[in-house]
Amino acid sequence: MRFPHTPDSLLPTSLSDLQELYQSVILDHNRKPRNFGVLEGSNRAADGKNPLCGDEVHVALHVDGDVITEVKFTGHGCAISKASASLMTAAVKGKTREEAETLFQRFHALVLGQDAGGGKDLGQLVVFSGVSRFPVRVKCASLAWHTLKAALDDGPTDAVPSVSTDA
Repeated sequence: MRFPHTPDSLLPTSLSDLQELYQSVILDHNRKPRNFGVLEGSNRAADGKNPLCGDEVHVALHVDGDVITEVKFTGHGCAISKASASLMTAAVKGKTREEAETLFQRFHALVLGQDAGGGKDLGQLVVFSGVSRFPVRVKCASLAWHTLKAALDDGPTDAVPSVSTDA
């Protein structure tokens, strides 16, 4: 596994080192989420809820033409849910709708344990590869992504669509 811009001396050397790195990234994004806050001037938004564990997220976007120029989230939930939303916003900013959709599909396959490559080319999103071993956590990790997809699919509107992982 390659970590861009990481010297070889700092790469994980064992499975436990790798798990520790993954936990570290998730905890960091939970404590200091990126792109957290209200997005003024958004033209797409959706709300998501995971009734099983109480995670709630609001994803707001500014889409210019076909490009996601800005994305932010608000809400509360477990560390996996919050870290996933944080990493998602960083991953999709500057992407086209099609690129974001492809990333959604790849991420979803990763957390379901169905990504043949194990997420090796997904950058930091690979930290969620172990979620597939905990089926109840798949919904936590994918909530923000389903909410993003709802915001993109619904188009500009005054009514904010809602998604739930209860299905």
